[in-house]
Amino acid sequence: MVGETERMEYNIGMKLSEELLWRGFKAETSIEDPAELDTRENKKFYWGADPSADSLTIGNLAALMMCACFVRHGYQPYLLVGGATGQIGDPKDNGERDLKPLEEVEYNKSRIKQQVENVIRSKDAVMVDNYDWFKDMNYLTFLREVGKAFSMTQLLDRQFVQNRIGEGGSGISYAEFSYTLIQGYDFLHLYREYGVSMQLCGADQYGNCTSGIHLIKRLEDAKADVWSTPLVIDPATGRKFGKSEGNAIWLASEKTSIFDFYQFWINQSDEAVEYLLKIYTLLEKPEVEAIMAEQIANPGTRVAQKALAKGATEVVHGKDAAEAVINLSERLFAGNLQELSSEEIVEFGNYLAKGQMGEKLFDIAVKTGLCASKGEARKLATAGAITVNGVKVAEDTPIDQVALVKRGKNKFAVVM
Repeated sequence: MVGETERMEYNIGMKLSEELLWRGFKAETSIEDPAELDTRENKKFYWGADPSADSLTIGNLAALMMCACFVRHGYQPYLLVGGATGQIGDPKDNGERDLKPLEEVEYNKSRIKQQVENVIRSKDAVMVDNYDWFKDMNYLTFLREVGKAFSMTQLLDRQFVQNRIGEGGSGISYAEFSYTLIQGYDFLHLYREYGVSMQLCGADQYGNCTSGIHLIKRLEDAKADVWSTPLVIDPATGRKFGKSEGNAIWLASEKTSIFDFYQFWINQSDEAVEYLLKIYTLLEKPEVEAIMAEQIANPGTRVAQKALAKGATEVVHGKDAAEAVINLSERLFAGNLQELSSEEIVEFGNYLAKGQMGEKLFDIAVKTGLCASKGEARKLATAGAITVNGVKVAEDTPIDQVALVKRGKNKFAVVM
């Protein structure tokens, strides 16, 4: 976890509404004028994530960066991990989710809580789990209080329901159909228990979140709001940043190494880099403008990509890790890999994907993510595109010593 000494200073130069708009953190919202956020009397919000995996992705990170923006402007965060909703799964447009074992849900919850705390870094943050208020709730109580507050017409009009029950749809279970009611009750509970009057979310969750607005209005005769941020689209593929798209970049270093995380950002295109700098770093407007001016004047230096990679890595893994991976990148791309000592390679293991000594090369390549399959590893090795400690290896041989495996020009793994 990022320590207190690594927390980054931030000098607010804009009002909240101005910064949200500048960074692109605005999609659908129940708030008519963003300037209302600057003078809002109730400065409590909540954001939630279901433990559908043991790590968040950079898609989730965009929403967390929006939350952090609210925190910097004096808002108090209530961060919800969905121990209850995670047992059902957020409905997808194209099919039913597989139910996860309860032990897996519990493990995922603990991992996600830590990642959320790392990014938000607020001493006033309150971590909550909706399993705590659903575990003892009577089903009839839920139907009487929540179910009676919604009409079937209202629920059937939701886009994800239409996609699932329309012509060619896969159908939808009662469990997933009820998800929006459960999420709505989360908002109602947090309003009643803590006075939380606003929910933050990604644009794909806006419909579910408005269920909370409806419940609070219906049962408490009070006003609540939802503010959503656009989904981040990968400029290279046109797909959203997220695990369901098969292009996930994870926040957990065991799933995406710190080196690969850094490399993902530094390899972004010139067309996308300013857009991503605003979302994924804490750089302020004058800094971003100066960086982009230098980038335009000297595009070969890729100063904007370097700033993006450094800033995003600092947010997720801390300043020390960002500096270390920058130094590691320089060593890997500039030096003679055959001259590296075992001690140096072991040190790299803190930041690179790791394989196990004694396993065969192609198995290591697949397990560390260097290759998608043993077939691909075999093909690349035959073409001379895989090296071990700087030496080309064409055969699927066991690696029985500390080693640095390289695939192509910029993919690395450590065997130790």
